[in-house]
Amino acid sequence: MTDLPNPPKTAEELRAAILQRYESLSKRLQQIARYVLDEPNAVALETLAVLSERTGVQPSAIVRFAKSFGFDGATQMQRLFRDGLLSGHVSPDYGERVREFSQNLEGKPLDDPAQMLSEFVDGNVMALHNLQKIVGRDELSRAVRLIAQADTVYVTGVRRSFPVAAYLAYSLHQADKKASFIDSIGGMALQQIHAISPRDLLIAVSYHPYAEETVRLVEAAVERGCKVLSMSDSLVSPVAKPATQVLQVREAEIRKFRSLSASMCLAQALVISYAFAATQQANKTTLKKKSQPAKK
Repeated sequence: MTDLPNPPKTAEELRAAILQRYESLSKRLQQIARYVLDEPNAVALETLAVLSERTGVQPSAIVRFAKSFGFDGATQMQRLFRDGLLSGHVSPDYGERVREFSQNLEGKPLDDPAQMLSEFVDGNVMALHNLQKIVGRDELSRAVRLIAQADTVYVTGVRRSFPVAAYLAYSLHQADKKASFIDSIGGMALQQIHAISPRDLLIAVSYHPYAEETVRLVEAAVERGCKVLSMSDSLVSPVAKPATQVLQVREAEIRKFRSLSASMCLAQALVISYAFAATQQANKTTLKKKSQPAKK
């Protein structure tokens, strides 16, 4: 790992540098990198001691991380994110709100179904608001184009991700897009993508801890030149790093149970956006054909 000669000038430049160099970082520095990407507001405002506790590393490791990107120390790195907060370019810290939400649940009864419903509703509303902030127009537009340009869309997701992947495959079929759901039945996941090609797209859904089957499918698709659209909870997850486009989703966690509401919402927005785009393109093609003079 080589230190950068000049430090990034903005938080966005630092984010790009982390993504570029992530694989070359040590395991401990990767822990810090993931936290910096996921919790920029906490990096901006918290003390080194708090950051150390939350990342699970020594304060000296955070200083070493900052120096590896050309900064004099952690304070200079934190200033980048502080400037982003002051200029209004950084969204409210979702991680901090989740921690406060979890603390407020402590001591509340577990035997009241109405209370439990209220907790899940509040937690999911918070996750949905965060989704709207972290998934931008450009990312969604690129994802829709990838679907539109693919000959066949392969969709995979297992265990907790299975319902999201199944919904995506079903909805794409409903939108008249050629799609194949990789359900991994009988351990045949790799065989189910034996015909995948550079003209196709693999949509991979996976969250921590990342399913080994999904990681292998992403690697196999990339090896064959196939584009990959990943839905994951981190930009540096093993299904996100090799992807052509990543849509980051951070789900609610209520009393240690993680939801799928934000993921399903994103899946719906993605497929319906594709359906409208495909309909508009078909209408334009029809009008163009009608406007052409008939051949004699």
